[in-house]
Amino acid sequence: MGRIAPEARRRGWFERDEFLKICRWKSPRPSKHYQKNTEADVRERTSQSFSTSSEKDRVDYLMRLHGVRLPIASVLLHFGHKEPYPILDVYALKALGCDQSYPTGRAGRHEFWMTYVDCCRQLADKYRVEMRILDRALWTLGKELSQKTNQK
Repeated sequence: MGRIAPEARRRGWFERDEFLKICRWKSPRPSKHYQKNTEADVRERTSQSFSTSSEKDRVDYLMRLHGVRLPIASVLLHFGHKEPYPILDVYALKALGCDQSYPTGRAGRHEFWMTYVDCCRQLADKYRVEMRILDRALWTLGKELSQKTNQK
């Protein structure tokens, strides 16, 4: 992702091959759905998402792409947007003490997402770390907590 992120941020959108690589990295199972997106679809939706000032629309534009749900949208924002975004993941949620899963329908999705984003941004500011560092730390802690829970 190291080379993809700066290029997408500079350009203001993802190219299809970049989009596919990022989506498969986060969740490879729905690959057949990601493949349904054309180059034009990916460019248009990611460009719209990265250029709007509306937090709600940023997620909604991305979720119009085939196979993209909130966790995938979070990865696309994390690597492609100029503002810092965390990656939504069950391990990160566990690290934050949230054992519930994220909403899959429209109801509550934006409120849940923005609460999560705000929480992570505040933590990154408080500890003076980049979002990528915080994101990796939350994932690692959540995974360790899950393993300890499973050992009991």
